[in-house]
Amino acid sequence: MSGSAASAGRVTGALREAAGDIKVAHSVFAMPFAVLGAFLAWGRFAGPSSSAAPETWGHIGGQLALVVACMVLARTWAMLVNRLADAGFDASNPRTAKRAVAAGRLSPRAGWAIALSCAGVFVLAAAGFWAWFANPWPVILSVPVLGWLALYSYAKRFTWLCHVLLGTALAISPLAAALAVRPGALGEVTALYALAGMVVLWVAGFDVIYALQDTAFDRSRGLYSIPSRLGVGPAMWLSRAMHAGAWVCLLLAWKFDPRFGAAFGAAVVLVAGLLIFEHAHLARRGEAGLEMAFFTINGIVSCVVGALGVADVVW
Repeated sequence: MSGSAASAGRVTGALREAAGDIKVAHSVFAMPFAVLGAFLAWGRFAGPSSSAAPETWGHIGGQLALVVACMVLARTWAMLVNRLADAGFDASNPRTAKRAVAAGRLSPRAGWAIALSCAGVFVLAAAGFWAWFANPWPVILSVPVLGWLALYSYAKRFTWLCHVLLGTALAISPLAAALAVRPGALGEVTALYALAGMVVLWVAGFDVIYALQDTAFDRSRGLYSIPSRLGVGPAMWLSRAMHAGAWVCLLLAWKFDPRFGAAFGAAVVLVAGLLIFEHAHLARRGEAGLEMAFFTINGIVSCVVGALGVADVVW
């Protein structure tokens, strides 16, 4: 094998390990909210009260492609920073010891190279809104956003509110997408802020659930989390309260924007049922139910809100 072929093989292997470890498919948690935020912002769907000029479908398609690219790149950056920052803890935790960096399958050098490359391409993609759509705000805010996304990876070292910090990181998605496609929408579309509030509480609530499996480990290492600070029972009740608050925010989003009709109303009802089922399932099965509660149910929640919200806005 030639040197170039061996080098290409190493790069491919590193990319494969990184992609497998961070589960790119889990972008589903935030992506639907970003897409919904963009549709709420576009002048074509903003309604008669907006002064925005309607965009062409080509304009919308180009911006949507940039929004999706930025979301995938930003999440990849955030997850790789998390794996690199926590590699020492992950290696000593039986639950996470097989992660690529912790197990040595992906070197820190390769991990940082991929992470920084994603960050660089994210900035370039954000600059695309300036180059092609005369909107400089995405590139101006791109580096601060990357910094905020990375901060979560270090939050468990100093605050048990790390779950809320993660929620704010994902809650950027509908606001950032709206700012990227039409900055004026942030002053017009109140529902965007209700959706962001929903994401903060929803994500924080299910991150508390996810942290239950590391309660003993976090305590042994002096790491902060709500379960390690309050105990399993109080943490579960706080997660339920957060999800109740998230549902109220979703209800307010429905009330705030007249474009949300029966489809989004159905989403509000379905999300209530899904969140109740999530907590009932956990109460019944305990840690054995975490996979379904954390990944499956919450993935459905985001897709339901995004798809039915876009359906109402467009039609």
